[in-house]
Amino acid sequence: MQNKTNFIVIDTEGKEELTEIAIISHDGQLIYEAFVKNHRRNQEIRFSLKDRLEIVTDFAKIAQEKLIIGHYAQHDIDILKNSFNTVGKSWPNLTFQCSFLLAKTYFRGLPSYSLEYLSKYLNLKVDGRYFNQDFAHTARYDAQFTHQLYQKIMEQQLKEILRLKPNPFGTNRVDSPFQTHIDLKEIYENEFAMLKSIIADIKQDNSNQSKGVVVIGEAGSGKTHLTMRLAQELLTDNRLLFIRQPNHPETILYHIYSRILESFIEIVKNSGYSQLECLLAKSFSKIYLKEREQTAKKEETILKLLSEDYLNIYKVLGTESSEKKRKNWQTIEKTIIQWWHKTYGFSGYATEIVKGLIKFCSYSDRGKRDLIKRWLAGNELEPSEVEAVGLSNWSAEMSQEDFSLQAIAVFGKLSMMDEPLMIVFDQLEGLKNKETLLNNFGEAVKEMFTHTPNSLMIFNLFPDRWQHFEQFFDHSVIDRISQYRIILSRPSQEQLYQLLRLRAETHEIEIESLFTQEELNVILAQNSVRSVLNCASDHYKHRVNDIPLLPIPQPQPLPENFEAEVRLEIERLKDEIAFIKGKLGHQEDKIIEQHQTINSIHPVQEYLAQHKPLLEQAYEKQTIISDSDDFGKLKTILEAFRAIRVLELDFLRLGKKELPEHLLIKAKEGSFVIGFLHNSGNTFTSRIKNFNELVVHHRQIRFGLLRDQRQPLINSKVGKEEIEKLKNAENGKFTVMTKENRVGFELIYKLVTDIENKDIEIELADALKTLESCFDHWIITMVKEHFLLS
Repeated sequence: MQNKTNFIVIDTEGKEELTEIAIISHDGQLIYEAFVKNHRRNQEIRFSLKDRLEIVTDFAKIAQEKLIIGHYAQHDIDILKNSFNTVGKSWPNLTFQCSFLLAKTYFRGLPSYSLEYLSKYLNLKVDGRYFNQDFAHTARYDAQFTHQLYQKIMEQQLKEILRLKPNPFGTNRVDSPFQTHIDLKEIYENEFAMLKSIIADIKQDNSNQSKGVVVIGEAGSGKTHLTMRLAQELLTDNRLLFIRQPNHPETILYHIYSRILESFIEIVKNSGYSQLECLLAKSFSKIYLKEREQTAKKEETILKLLSEDYLNIYKVLGTESSEKKRKNWQTIEKTIIQWWHKTYGFSGYATEIVKGLIKFCSYSDRGKRDLIKRWLAGNELEPSEVEAVGLSNWSAEMSQEDFSLQAIAVFGKLSMMDEPLMIVFDQLEGLKNKETLLNNFGEAVKEMFTHTPNSLMIFNLFPDRWQHFEQFFDHSVIDRISQYRIILSRPSQEQLYQLLRLRAETHEIEIESLFTQEELNVILAQNSVRSVLNCASDHYKHRVNDIPLLPIPQPQPLPENFEAEVRLEIERLKDEIAFIKGKLGHQEDKIIEQHQTINSIHPVQEYLAQHKPLLEQAYEKQTIISDSDDFGKLKTILEAFRAIRVLELDFLRLGKKELPEHLLIKAKEGSFVIGFLHNSGNTFTSRIKNFNELVVHHRQIRFGLLRDQRQPLINSKVGKEEIEKLKNAENGKFTVMTKENRVGFELIYKLVTDIENKDIEIELADALKTLESCFDHWIITMVKEHFLLS
């Protein structure tokens, strides 16, 4: 692509020899104009008269090492060459480009490519006026319009290049610290250094006490981006665990534990091993080395290999299913369990959890590891499955919250043999108006600080949410989570400019070729990193795809009285009319009208198109699927729809019997129960039996029970029979959540929570109305067909 500044535009007049020349600089300034002295055409000219020799000498100096643009450039070349010959000067080595030929390439199919036609077709102006044939064929006039034409050609050339590239400003937010986004390290450099220093303090503290830090910043300031930087720089040694907002007040700790397990699945860069594998390899190896220092000589080789590289625990203990490997792991299990009992005692679920983690390390068979992951998540396995991995099912009376707290504590204690954990709580803004959920979250976090050592817990919050937290929680919570406070202020103009430059350069684009200085001033005036990137993205789409820019709203003074209010409204209407006229352009003096169709897409549609493929990719990753999490998601979605629909939420009871997590959605024309049952074994069978009792007792209600297709098949005879009973009931339905169903569900939930967390700037009611009109999913169908607009 041509350098935007290393060119000049010329126009020459004369049939065979030069009579007149004008040269325009890259920025549109007339830098040279001359008329050949004593030529009959120039008899009335009083200024800039020069000998032909002087003119060609001046031209050669100005044009040296410049790209020379001319319309019908060959004509200019012929005239100049003749003039050089006439005065006895040799023709220099010059580079020309023809705007006539370029226009044929970039504005295809026009009936004419004359300067007059192109200037009118493209609505070009010089000094605020359109092309006028009466002034044509003077060098200055034609050169000025040729300069305008070349600017348009460069714009079109840039468009065609950029249409083959992704929008460098299109991804403006970090959803998870395990993603990779462009990162300008100078932004929040000191704040990042502070986070690393707190981690170092925890490591050096003999008591390994966990610490809390609140990262405070407005929406789009880069809070999650900062944790992404932590992951990118520290994940080799430390473990980062990412916790999105909880949505069920009764299962806060299980939600946190489930997200911890999902984070542990993430692969550590350049290792080929997951975070969990790295943590367990180092922790178990160090425990084993410490406890077996005085071991028999036959273990010296293994000890040496483990001390050289902790990951050798997966490589040197024997081949899969071999007797050697079995015996080695029996010894390791015995040694670690003894150490655990000696260090932390026998109580609770911890010993069994540690045993399960050892079993996980001992198997390289993926099927067995997947079984253990489900077991670690507190799920019931089939008898044959627990026997295959050498474990026992959890008790049916197990408290899921107590189990989760003890499991989190186990990881904290094991990390004392590794490096401090980084536990990041993000997307907490949506908790503000959910008092029970927020209160239980505070209590859960307080328990984590009490029982989980060696961890830095990071809480990302808006300033107003942090103020709400300070008023809502007592000091026992606030003092723990805010031992440190990091405030993310708006980066400097220079830093934001360098971020834009870095993003553009990553796609081999020069920022100067994208935006004028005036456009950059508008972009850099936005109030957050995300707003700057959004604005840059809008300008990029305007430049490349001709999507119109919306006016940026300016704060208006409050009217003092009715007359002032009317005057302000009139001024507002004038501004809007002026803006529209500016977009349409003036029609006078135009001979050729252009008809363009501008495709506009609603922000919600754009959001869905952007995030659906990401969720489809995420679907393939291992995840912890739980009834309580899906219940919370559905409840969050339906509560959001109360902004535009009349609906009431409740739940059913069946004495003291355990039911699947479900919601009763009441409507005038009939009610619905939507439940989730992802459990297996006896838990599945007993709960679907109870659910079917509700179906029989409440024939006026329509029941639906959903189960994710990634969960194990139900093989028990009774379980299968209960599924058939539900399918055959007139008011019942059993649905397997396919990939399409799940992705749609997650996409609706993500849209709602992103709006709540101000990750996207869309009004909730407007977003839901658009969602109803353009998105196909059973939730949308149910809401539209059965619940009245509010």
